[in-house]
Amino acid sequence: MQNDLKKIETFLSKHHVMSLATSDGKNLSACNLFYVFDPERLSFVVASSEDTTHIKHITKNPKVAGTVVLETKIVSKVEGVQFRGEFLLLADEELKKLYFKAFPYALAMNPKLWQIKISYFKLTDNTLGFGKKIIWQNSSL
Repeated sequence: MQNDLKKIETFLSKHHVMSLATSDGKNLSACNLFYVFDPERLSFVVASSEDTTHIKHITKNPKVAGTVVLETKIVSKVEGVQFRGEFLLLADEELKKLYFKAFPYALAMNPKLWQIKISYFKLTDNTLGFGKKIIWQNSSL
């Protein structure tokens, strides 16, 4: 299980943009967000304005899903992560520091930061064999 999380963490550390899906119970929305991932807290940190559709959605329904993918046409190199989690206003100062270390120019924008606490990951990694999937679920949820 820990080895599976390490593979997921390694993949996520090589990327910085996620696609995120949200719903308010009636409508759906998708967006792209820059992220940092903290493996200790099993959380993404993202910046977003409160006037966006996805933030309006999470005020009604904080459950989200998303993906991070390597864009390639070479089937043997296909890699990607699907995730589910809970989208919350960020309160953790260490996570804020982590975000601004990755995106120092964001400090000038004084963005509102958010945390996505992960409950589920599915890594598809064809470099380990065609269609190889690694699934991780938070057993405490």
